[in-house]
Amino acid sequence: METQKSSTGLKVGLGILLVLFLGTAFYTSKLYTEKQESEKTLTTEKQQVMNDLNNMAKQYDEAIAASEVKDQDLVDARDRIQGLMDSLKVSQNSVNSLWRYKKKFLALQEEMDELLVENDRLKVENEYLATSLDSTQVQLAERTVFTDSLLVQNTELATVVEDAAALQTVGLVGMGVIERSSGKQIPTERARRSDKIKVCFTVAKNTLTEAGDKELYVQVIDPNNNVLGSNDQVQFEDQVLNYSLISRFNYENRNLNICEYVARLDDSKFEEGRYKVNVFNDKELISSSEFTMK
Repeated sequence: METQKSSTGLKVGLGILLVLFLGTAFYTSKLYTEKQESEKTLTTEKQQVMNDLNNMAKQYDEAIAASEVKDQDLVDARDRIQGLMDSLKVSQNSVNSLWRYKKKFLALQEEMDELLVENDRLKVENEYLATSLDSTQVQLAERTVFTDSLLVQNTELATVVEDAAALQTVGLVGMGVIERSSGKQIPTERARRSDKIKVCFTVAKNTLTEAGDKELYVQVIDPNNNVLGSNDQVQFEDQVLNYSLISRFNYENRNLNICEYVARLDDSKFEEGRYKVNVFNDKELISSSEFTMK
């Protein structure tokens, strides 16, 4: 009788474990599918923005080809659009990043549509004036109108390029590490055994960014919502940022891998739970990640 009860209990336990396993598998599969669909949508929208920028670049190419004298302003504007497209290619597939590009482009597109309508109206008026004006004066007037239109577009484009020139980071990860006396580091998920928190990321290639010495603010927040490390502050107009450390490096317009460390204070131990890592370019949050230590 006792053997039969034990066998029945074992079957019930196995049945419960099977149900839990199937439920976990279904939930994991659902999350994976949603992530794949989200990434596919972002990739499609990113390609659409790229196509729109490419069309705008073609309009500049036509304007340059139509000019009898090479206009350096047009050439420079065309180069800046190409730089913006290069930046978009390496940008993160995130909603915030893509929305910044789309918002700036839509504003620029709306302005350009208005200018094209105005330009068409002026062409009609110029055709009327051509009957009483010297042909050279008419050509000069048309070129002036067209150049003014491009200057307005260049002003809007300069704002887009300025935003696109900001540094971006990818592949942000954080973890606990045990540091041996030899300097060797061993990754660990054990909070109490961790000597430091290691934060690694890649500064993405951006041809629009000026090369030279750069700095990013790294913020590590523990499970109790405390900012670890130096916990210093920096003021940006009406915003105050608490950071763990400043990551300083020399940027040469190519991918750059960086790792920084946040040590324990005195003899304290790291808390168990979920940690959040943020990277800021000035006051702008450009990357975020989480990890857990037991």
